[in-house]
Amino acid sequence: MISKTWVTILCLMLCVAIEAQDKINELEQGVVLSSEKTSRELDPLRPAKAAFYSAILPGLGQAYNKKYWKIPIVYAAIGTGLYFYIDNSNVYKRYRNAYKRRLAGFTDDEFYGPGDTPFLSDEALIRAQRTLKRNKELSMLVTVGLYVLNIIEANVNAHLIQYNLDENLALKPYIDFNNPNYSAQMGLSLNIKF
Repeated sequence: MISKTWVTILCLMLCVAIEAQDKINELEQGVVLSSEKTSRELDPLRPAKAAFYSAILPGLGQAYNKKYWKIPIVYAAIGTGLYFYIDNSNVYKRYRNAYKRRLAGFTDDEFYGPGDTPFLSDEALIRAQRTLKRNKELSMLVTVGLYVLNIIEANVNAHLIQYNLDENLALKPYIDFNNPNYSAQMGLSLNIKF
């Protein structure tokens, strides 16, 4: 019990000494210290501008926020979605054209083959068209979602750029006296000043 009390007193004296040293440094630096702590100006329209720019041209909001490394990610995501949309659309057209030719009575489509029996039946062509149409619509939905995510990311990032990050983070010892037992409890407290 006595050693805990001495450790607590030592921690308190150490914190007081550190805080006193900071105050001496502030007094020695005087005006220089106060001129260094300039706060950034808040632009309330910055998030709206970033979202607008990103809506006009994907990646432009990220450039406005000076996060240039995100631009290739935006274009890769949206480009991948568009690639799958175009690919599914082209394959869908191939199956649809083959099915239309079979309905017209021709047997010379790419899925029929050289013999009398086709490689793919008419039912298989219909199932393939349904699957490819669903995949095409899903890839368009994903692409639109990534486009909207690009706008939201630019907006949120512009908000976070203006977030006030201050150096007033302190770690100080805290002693809580337990009144029913009259015993000291030691702990640490993390205080954030806003």
